[in-house]
Amino acid sequence: MGTLLSVLYVLVLEQIFQGLYNLWDGLNWLRLAQRRAGAHAGFYAPRVALFCPVKGAEPGLEQNISALISFDYPDYEVYFSMASADDPARKIIERVAASGKRKIHIVIAGRPADCGEKVNNLRAAVQKASEGVEVYVFADSDGRPGRKWLARLVAPLADPDRGAVTAFRWFFPKVGGFWSALASAWNAPAATYLGEHTRNFCWGGGTAIRRERFEQSNVLEFWNGSVSDDFSMTHALRHAGLPILFAPECIVPSLFDCDAAGLLEFTNRQIIITRVYESRLWLLGGLAHALYCGAVLLGIGLFIGNLVTGATAIQILLLALAPPVLSMGRGVLRLAAIMEVLPEWKSELLADAWIWTFVAALAPFIALWNSLVALFSKQIRWRGIRYKLLSPGQTRVLTR
Repeated sequence: MGTLLSVLYVLVLEQIFQGLYNLWDGLNWLRLAQRRAGAHAGFYAPRVALFCPVKGAEPGLEQNISALISFDYPDYEVYFSMASADDPARKIIERVAASGKRKIHIVIAGRPADCGEKVNNLRAAVQKASEGVEVYVFADSDGRPGRKWLARLVAPLADPDRGAVTAFRWFFPKVGGFWSALASAWNAPAATYLGEHTRNFCWGGGTAIRRERFEQSNVLEFWNGSVSDDFSMTHALRHAGLPILFAPECIVPSLFDCDAAGLLEFTNRQIIITRVYESRLWLLGGLAHALYCGAVLLGIGLFIGNLVTGATAIQILLLALAPPVLSMGRGVLRLAAIMEVLPEWKSELLADAWIWTFVAALAPFIALWNSLVALFSKQIRWRGIRYKLLSPGQTRVLTR
């Protein structure tokens, strides 16, 4: 018992230092969000091609498509790309487009043989971009950005030396339920990994890049054999020495619901992709989650053991609760920042605040499981297709 208690002290001490650092980092992220949310977007507004891959009539697709063709932006066209002309999403897109004034294109990419379907759809769409387009913007069909989103995402590209501008998603449970809440809490910390530093990555649901930078960095070549459009674009920009700016004011709301199986499919997929494309990030994340979970579980185990033997146990319980309390504190700062950049969603954020605070303390346990799964498997399931990720540039389609 004495040895285990010593181990607990070491783990909790490390978690306290890490937690305090995370609180300081969370405060800086909040200040960044406040500063960017209140800043003028700028006046750079070139002609834009917006690319959105689609598959299936997912819940909320009509509203999401409506958002993508309704931005307050003077000159842009939208390219919706899909693998098959029979995709049910096509009729929804055509119906929404008929009631709007925005010029849209529907690109049929066909089924991929050696890469992810999303990458194949994007590759086909980019090659259809009109002459005169200066900026490419990439969006996802499950996001619902606000009317000023496109202008704010593109404006920082006024600096010609900038590689890309990127954002991230924020999950809002649509129906509710514990598993949807846990998925949202699991997703939230990834947004705060992005910031004012050189470690930023492109996120496929919200990235803007000058056409010349896209071509200069050979993104299409990096997409060859890839299942991850965003990590591959990130690698292309890093290889070309081009910086990626994070724009927290362009966080994209995404209405999302899942059951337990859906939660694990989504989270396992994200971490397996991270392991293949950013192995160092996967390793460091797995270690951080292991230390957190180890401290909490060891503390609870010793607390129960002391209760059984009749020994004093309250101080051990307090030690076990220290990491979750610090995690919840970081969640409060993160929530405050999101309310700054998504003021129109403030009522939903406040109503579900328990998700990003209390449930946030449980998310590392799911993340640790995902990291362990990624250690032993490179297979993912994405939109009904099962892939095996052999390397960043080699993907095998297993089943459709």
